Amino acid sequence: MKTVGWIVSISLLGLGVGCATKDQSPLKQDNMVWISGGEFLMGSDSKYSYEHERPAHPVKVNAFWIDTTEVTNEQFKKFTEATHYVTVAERKPDWEELKKQLPVGTPKPPDSILVAGSLVFNPPTGYVSLHDYAQWWRWTKGANWKSPEGGTSALNNRWDHPVVHVAYEDAQAYCTWAGKRLPTEAEWEFAAQGTTVRTMNADDGIVKANYFQGSFPTRNLAEDGFEGTAPVASFEANSFGLYDMIGNVWEWTSDRYHVHYYATLSTTEPADNPTGPEQSFDPNEPGILKYVTKGGSFLCASNYCANYRTTARQGTAFDSGMSNVGFRCVKDDVK
Repeated sequence: MKTVGWIVSISLLGLGVGCATKDQSPLKQDNMVWISGGEFLMGSDSKYSYEHERPAHPVKVNAFWIDTTEVTNEQFKKFTEATHYVTVAERKPDWEELKKQLPVGTPKPPDSILVAGSLVFNPPTGYVSLHDYAQWWRWTKGANWKSPEGGTSALNNRWDHPVVHVAYEDAQAYCTWAGKRLPTEAEWEFAAQGTTVRTMNADDGIVKANYFQGSFPTRNLAEDGFEGTAPVASFEANSFGLYDMIGNVWEWTSDRYHVHYYATLSTTEPADNPTGPEQSFDPNEPGILKYVTKGGSFLCASNYCANYRTTARQGTAFDSGMSNVGFRCVKDDVK
């Protein structure tokens, strides 16, 4: 992660920081599933939802293909080998570009901070305020998709895990190389609502998604068998044949994030293939361009985040690539 990562680092210098039709048999092709499109109710009016998920509103989407799983490390490796692409986390940040996203007058941090790297989840050993994410995210030199914890860490037995530490432009570059694109938020949510897993916890006691069991961020019981990411398709697929639409990693979409965007849409007339607002806005970080990420991650817990809904959404800085952010692709080809 870049922008939020720098904000965490610079803070050390004194700065604060409806339901789709789901009874069709899925048509599959090259590890993708055909979604025939239609109308559905997007967002939520539930008392358990966050403000930026409201109000629920009708949406129409055209048909599309979508990856059955999140893009894996093995798939991303093939991309980088074929193109020699270097991800955002692997590049030394440009201070002149970075300071455009920070408050005017922000002092330049020392060169020891302005290094290639990303934010890595680092569970604290004792009680911390859940309002201060700097307590569990650590800016780590050398952390990137092939070295997820920085240092000498490597993928080894994680080639079938979702690739992480990928920024928005990294995901876009992969999709273009693969002849695909990132899904719109509406497409992603339509596909996710084919799920038979509405929450992380199952009534029969069987964990059906990769999330944080216990008390975040200090005590992860790992009842699902994974303290971090899980191999893709480790849990039950939804009725469209899609895996990990809830949990594992947050997934990039192509929509800009605006906290009040849903309030601008009609609650009676369906929005036709919406692509998000023209401008991004998050009142907590107003100067940063953000895109919508969906689905929650292995760090969502009942006492924090709790994004156990297909409607869950958040804004993620365009140059961010944390250890719990990945993606999947879509394409428009006809059957």
